[in-house]
Amino acid sequence: MAGPMGTEPGRADRNGAPTALRYGLASLGLAGLALLLLELLVGRRLAAQRQQTLATELATKIVLAELALERLTPTTLAGFGGLRLALGSSPEPTGSGSATPPEPAAPPEPGRGDASRADAVLGRQALALRSLLCPRLGRCPPVRPALRPPRGVWVGLDAPLEAAWLFVPLPPLPGWPPDPLLLALALGIGGLGSGLLYLNQEVRRPLARLSQAVGRVSLRPSGAEPLALEGSPAVRQLTERFNGMVERLERSGREQATMLAGIAHDLRSPLTRLRLRLDLTPATGLAAADCRRGLRDLEALERITRQFLHYAGQDGDEPPLTVALDGLVAELASLADPAPVELALEPLQRVVRPTTLARAVANLIDNALAHGAPPLRLELAAEGPSGFVITVWDRGPGLANDAWARALEPFQRLDPSRANQGHCGLGLAIAARIASDHGGGLEMRRGAAGFGVALHGQSHPLTSAP
Repeated sequence: MAGPMGTEPGRADRNGAPTALRYGLASLGLAGLALLLLELLVGRRLAAQRQQTLATELATKIVLAELALERLTPTTLAGFGGLRLALGSSPEPTGSGSATPPEPAAPPEPGRGDASRADAVLGRQALALRSLLCPRLGRCPPVRPALRPPRGVWVGLDAPLEAAWLFVPLPPLPGWPPDPLLLALALGIGGLGSGLLYLNQEVRRPLARLSQAVGRVSLRPSGAEPLALEGSPAVRQLTERFNGMVERLERSGREQATMLAGIAHDLRSPLTRLRLRLDLTPATGLAAADCRRGLRDLEALERITRQFLHYAGQDGDEPPLTVALDGLVAELASLADPAPVELALEPLQRVVRPTTLARAVANLIDNALAHGAPPLRLELAAEGPSGFVITVWDRGPGLANDAWARALEPFQRLDPSRANQGHCGLGLAIAARIASDHGGGLEMRRGAAGFGVALHGQSHPLTSAP
């Protein structure tokens, strides 16, 4: 059975193996890079320390061997001390003369490279070892690379009777296989780096995109789109549920739009017929008073229906336009006649949805006329580089501070006496929603001008004002 937004439940499991392989390869790559850096930074120091230790031990062996040669023969010393000694001017004669028989030549080791290159490396090691032996022995003994395996050098001894040579095995220079300590450190660094990369790519970034998408979702998720399934299995599961929520909200929005369209058709048509019949009724005597009361009731019904449809968003999305806000507010103020209105408008252009913004300001003006006292005062001022604030003042007592939050909720009538006059408690709620759509909100103010409601907004984020 398919999951939300057509996603199969096992999809995250199928993506697990490629993800593990990808980050496993990344871990090995980081480990290789770390091993190379460690070899360059630490490997040479370790090799130098080992060379120093070898020189110290070898100097001790040379001194002891030279002292022993004063009383023992080379053959006896070789058998007694387990040392490999050679006599004569050359440590590796082709015939006899060696205290110990030469070992048979071993086959060349695979992967050692060119023989001449290996001899050159061994020669450099022999010179380096000789330079370390000189200060320790007080003299510079001859050091010659071994011509046959095993790998090592011959060090000349200061024998009393005949020249003697001591064989010293030498380990190869740092290479492959690498030092176990450096290898363990490199693998640890590679695993840590791969883990941090996994957290960043598979957890943090998908969660950041999911957080941004959640912030864009409202009760009208027309701009919300399903997110691609990516990240760790837990993040994928969370994304699937988010996509399912978006789908349910969109389906609910479509059903709501269909229902509201039916309300608009079913209510407006009978109201229009009733108004027509009242207009055709003879306006004499008691009938005239009844007609006037009927017209007021129709106006109240039309106002309630219109406010409900506006709050539910039946008008659809309006494209943003560059508008002179001072002209828009002045035009709305002219509709407040015969109430006196003072204007303090700063010339200002912003990118807004003019019809919806005009509806919000008109609701604030109607609210001030219905609940406040004249004269009204409308102010327009810039707020930041792209913001604006429209304030509607009246001379009424205003709202208590603890009643402001409840006044912004839909269907809240703070004045029960106006419940039957076409007021359904949506005026401030509609204005607050429109202000939120413009990146701002409503604010209650008190000052010398009386009680005011300020509408804060910003230019539309997808376009910019000229």
